[in-house]
Amino acid sequence: MQTITLIPGDGIGPEISSSVVKIFEKAGAQVEWDVQTAGADIIDKEGTPLPDRVIESIKKNKVALKAPVTTPIGEGFRSVNVALRKTLDLYANLRPCKNVDGIETRYNNVDIIIVRENTEDLYAGIERKVDEDTVEGVKLITRKASTRIVKFAFDYAVKNGRKTVTAVSKANICKLADGLFLTCAREVAKEYPQIEYKEILVDNLCMQLVQNPEKFDVLVLPNLYGDIVSDLCAGLIGGLGIAQGANIGLDSAVFEPVHGSAPDIKGQNKANPTALLLSGIEMLKYINQKDVAQKIETALYKTIKEKKVLTPDLGGTSTTEDFTEEIIKNL
Repeated sequence: MQTITLIPGDGIGPEISSSVVKIFEKAGAQVEWDVQTAGADIIDKEGTPLPDRVIESIKKNKVALKAPVTTPIGEGFRSVNVALRKTLDLYANLRPCKNVDGIETRYNNVDIIIVRENTEDLYAGIERKVDEDTVEGVKLITRKASTRIVKFAFDYAVKNGRKTVTAVSKANICKLADGLFLTCAREVAKEYPQIEYKEILVDNLCMQLVQNPEKFDVLVLPNLYGDIVSDLCAGLIGGLGIAQGANIGLDSAVFEPVHGSAPDIKGQNKANPTALLLSGIEMLKYINQKDVAQKIETALYKTIKEKKVLTPDLGGTSTTEDFTEEIIKNL
């Protein structure tokens, strides 16, 4: 039995968290939950959306499953997600994007792994006001962060039987910052002769992704490009409702869906728990409960493929609870 920090989040977070907890229990996952509230709903009570107790729980348990948390736009606390990544040094953001049988998209051969650097670039939040009409933002790229994220991408490729790693940049314009990222990528690539190494500019990548996504295998990107491209790739497979994610560091890992907290449908029992469930499945694999992970994954994909019980965003009319019960039935 392993203790996992569970952050139900806000908006639709508690609903989809409840769904995943129920499925895990019925599937026989050897997990105990250490539930820690965070997000917009607790600011009035605790003065912050991310209390220290949440960080301490993750440090203690090493692994967390996190539902969406609302980030204020333009003011207030910058981001719970960014704070977690920086505080726990969760330097690698892993985003698998693969077609799901039963979800119709423009493409049927997408199988891309996105590895996004998670701690620096423009997301370091280094900004200053020059005057009333001008603001500067610093694009921070370091050798340490670039080297370890590229190593993570190559190690993932080796471990999972992938053939190609492509480094993504805008080094023709950001010659120093992205140039350093590419220099590090080239140095790391020499250590993995069994993996083909390629490079591409981010704007060219975006064009090619919407023309021939099957050309790409593992992509490794600095933070900003990784954020944008991972959402683009989610669109290739059917949207954020099925987009899973993981933030992995040396000591801790936080698994979470990519989508937001969707406060507009909060409490309406129609949220799709698939992305959080897929993130939970990856978490089970991470903690070596692979048999249970496979059992849940098979049941989920069967439910989607049969198309009998689906939430509205997947083209159905069923509730979150009905979708959950159908997955349990298919276990």
